[in-house]
Amino acid sequence: MVEILKAFVLGVVQGITEWLPISSTGHLLLLDEVLHINLGEHARELFMVIIQLASILAVVVLYFSTLNPFSFRKSKQQRTATYLLWVKVLIATIPAGIAGVLLDDYMDAHLYRWPVIALALFVYGVLYLFLEKSSIGRAPKRVKDLDSLTYTDALLLGFFQMLALVPGTSRSGSTILGGIVIGLERQVAARFSFFMAIPIMAGASLMKLLKLGFSYSAEEYLLLGVGFVSSFLVSLACIKALIAYVRSHDFSAFGIYRIVLSVVVVMYFSTIGA
Repeated sequence: MVEILKAFVLGVVQGITEWLPISSTGHLLLLDEVLHINLGEHARELFMVIIQLASILAVVVLYFSTLNPFSFRKSKQQRTATYLLWVKVLIATIPAGIAGVLLDDYMDAHLYRWPVIALALFVYGVLYLFLEKSSIGRAPKRVKDLDSLTYTDALLLGFFQMLALVPGTSRSGSTILGGIVIGLERQVAARFSFFMAIPIMAGASLMKLLKLGFSYSAEEYLLLGVGFVSSFLVSLACIKALIAYVRSHDFSAFGIYRIVLSVVVVMYFSTIGA
């Protein structure tokens, strides 16, 4: 029962932090140190993949109508617009997709360390505060809906997403703030950021699944299932909440939170390493 509770909590934290610009990696790193769920090395790595997949499924469920180009309820023009939206999403996937394939083993070996995560949390926290208080964050935006998003915008957002390959950065944070920098309304940047996550995170998860295999015990599969369900349900609520939040708030609070969390990470790991 204790292990089930740990799996549940980790899934909840994944569901919240994957979509808020505060870094799921940083939070899961700290939680895993504190909770230390009882899974084998490969099963633990698969657990992190599974709860990410659950977050992606939540996006698909919430925006199924928007993302479905085959809906008979859509006019021909609307179906064409949906196809074009997917083209833009795939274009945005290219930079991070290429970098992820080429650098996957290197990142696992060298970047998934607490100093890297702490530094990324701090640096991007400062950037959030700077951008939100500067004229860039307050300037009028030229892209007010998804249909107005250009292919160039999509590619630029893809490069911003590539920055999130560094753990502690936050994929949603880098792409949403990147969108604001190039002239997207917050709500448009947030929704497109969710859509961009589908191919890049699903592809990365598939690579991990193929690498890790499926030979696990019944107890391990139970914990994987608990983490999956809790991550999925919390992601549904969190995505809705973030869309509502960005309508009338900026990211300054998230910037402060990231800076505080970076200090906590440094203090904790410096203490246990002493």
